[in-house]
Parts: sequence; C-alpha cells; structure tokens
Amino acid sequence: MKFRYFVLWITCLLMGCSNDENAATSSTNSELKYFGFTLVDTYWDDPTDAEIKNVYIDEVASFSNIADLLVLNPEDQIVSRMQAMEVLQMKAVLHLNEIFFLRMDADAPSGNRYQLRDDYQLRWDTFITTNSLIENQNLIQAFYVGEEPTWNGIPFLELQAASDYIKASIPQVPILIIEAYPILNELQIPASVDWIGFDHYFIKDPQTDPDFQAELTLLKSKLVLERQKLVFVMDTHFIPEIHRDLAGINLEEMGTVAQNYYELAISEPKSIAILGYFWPSGFDSDEAIGARGFPESIKNEIIAIGKNISKKPK
Repeated sequence: MKFRYFVLWITCLLMGCSNDENAATSSTNSELKYFGFTLVDTYWDDPTDAEIKNVYIDEVASFSNIADLLVLNPEDQIVSRMQAMEVLQMKAVLHLNEIFFLRMDADAPSGNRYQLRDDYQLRWDTFITTNSLIENQNLIQAFYVGEEPTWNGIPFLELQAASDYIKASIPQVPILIIEAYPILNELQIPASVDWIGFDHYFIKDPQTDPDFQAELTLLKSKLVLERQKLVFVMDTHFIPEIHRDLAGINLEEMGTVAQNYYELAISEPKSIAILGYFWPSGFDSDEAIGARGFPESIKNEIIAIGKNISKKPK
C-alpha cells in the first residue's frame, strides 16, 4: 500500500478484453503506483485446493509489487519472508496489529474491542531488533497498524501512540490504516499515518454508488496533512449469498467490479495503492471465493490491472 504521473490504457478492458497485453489506457493525474493482495503471506491455507499452502507470493508476483505479510509476535523472524518477496520484485505490507493491540472483550461495533498493549514499546523494539528492521527497511513498503481501528474500539490516542512510535523509529516507511465504512464519521487520523483507506464491499461500481462516493468524500475530509494518500480496497472476493443474492453481482461480473475500482483509483489524485481483498478462498465464509479461484477470464482482467499499476512486464 508515492509517485509519478503516467498514462494507463483502459480502452480494451472497457470493451471486455481480458488479455494483459491489451490492458487499456487513459490520461490521469493520479499517483497510483502500488498493487497487491491481502492474505498472501498470513498463514491462511486455501481450503478449496488439495495442497497445504499458505504463502502465495509465487502466484501474485507477476502482477503485484506489494503483498500482505502477517506478524504475530515480537520474536517472529520475517527477514527471509521479506527477502523472498524482494526476489520477486515485491515489498511487504507488514500487518502489525498483534504487536501493538490486544483483544479485550466484545464491547466494540465489530464485536471485538482492542486495546493498546501496556508493553507495546518493548514489543516493537524487540521486533525491530529481531529483524534488524532499520537495516532491512528497504524490504518494507508499508506498516499496516490498527486493523479497522475505530470499528474495533481502539481509541484515537492509542492508535496515535502506536503510529507515532513506529514513525519515530523508522520514519521513511509509510504507515497504513484501513477503516470500516460504517464508522468513518468517527475516524480520526494521526498525523504520523501516511496512507489511509476504507473497506466497503458488495458494490458493483464505486464510481457511481452514492454511498461509496459519500464515504470517500468523508474520508478525504478527514486527512490532516497534504502528504497523506489514499489506498483503495478492491473487492476481489465473491460470497454468493451476499454478492449475488443481496447485491445483485454475479461472479462473471467481478472483472467489471475490479475495473470500476481501478478507474476510480486512477481518477483520484491522492490515490497511491490498490489492495485486493482477497487472494485465496475460504476466508470470512466457507463459500467465499478469492481472486485465486475466479474463472481465468476474470482473473486475467485483474492481472492486467495489476500489471499496469505495478509496471510488471506484459
């Protein structure tokens, strides 16, 4: 999940092409530069295949330049995991919620209230030392801290304390937060946070959906510094009873959904990255299909988008 103006061809995808060599273009003033998926290196084993596999960097590397990497404990040794991404021309988005926050009870809108750990500074210092993060910061694209923080009951001052402490130790690496859409009105963004996004799924076209547009406008009004950028969370999973039955989106339309997110992101001057939620299947629901399980024609549309953004070879 900072940046140059560039030209992106969109004509062919708008006409339904799925071959990455035909990915379309349009002039834009967006700074969009990063593309990747969640659940790439997070210990999640896709239950829909016969193999035991929970690292998918080999599957997404040809069209991604960032990937989700989960950290659970301060003593986790992740350098080799980040180096494996670097070999494939990707950088890690380090998922740090467990380092800083602890689930306390169910007293939060999400049903899971988190609180800043008393020993968060020691835990972070241990993690930095264990992995020589200052020396290895070139392997990291962003620190993802406070997962849906307001939705999960994290007070602003606690989110700020965690973010400020990270920024003080490794200031060059951007800090990312993603908030849940129902509580955007209450979100406060620390000045130490660099990239901000929100998640709202089951929408066919966020460019024209009035709720999504109102949420995006609200999020932009929350930015406190000019340097802060936007991350778009692309809906790249499919849950039949929600996408199809409630939202009226068929699996065959998920390529169009991805294209709509892409067009919105390249039209937004403050956009910096797109994160697809999610790659392997079975997460959130046993019936959930991740982009990994999409029909090839749909998957190829998403791959073309990723290659355009990440500048991976066609």
